[in-house]
Amino acid sequence: MTRRVKDMDRWLGNGGMEIIGAVGASFEDYGVDGEDLGWALASWTPTALACNPHGTVQAGIHSLVLDAAMNFAINAAMPGRDRTRGTLEMKTETMRPAQLGAPFTVRGEVVRMARQVAYAEGTVRDAEDRLVSRATATFLLHRPDPAG
Repeated sequence: MTRRVKDMDRWLGNGGMEIIGAVGASFEDYGVDGEDLGWALASWTPTALACNPHGTVQAGIHSLVLDAAMNFAINAAMPGRDRTRGTLEMKTETMRPAQLGAPFTVRGEVVRMARQVAYAEGTVRDAEDRLVSRATATFLLHRPDPAG
């Protein structure tokens, strides 16, 4: 059973961002692990919009999808109206080419959550579970003052 801090089901699918759906990604599940750190899972079948003329996904699209997965994972672990405010820094590495129409799994995971920032990792894996790309990022958090 998936344990959840808050209901983000309305964001399943394109995560509330049209571009995510347009490049072929779809968020399928999210939750928190035993350490109350969030995770998010997506499927991704790259569309022509995600690819160069040779059918290979551009590195910037890997970054787009991984940034969204890490962001979703962080928000999954934040209570109430707390949320991410923005990506402060991000590094993306591509190890294998991703091709138009091939199926991939995307996972975002929170590594550490502090008061003002969160650290996350994201991965893209192919149908054989081989690492295709990965990213690490630091996110600025928004935590409204409960006093008002």
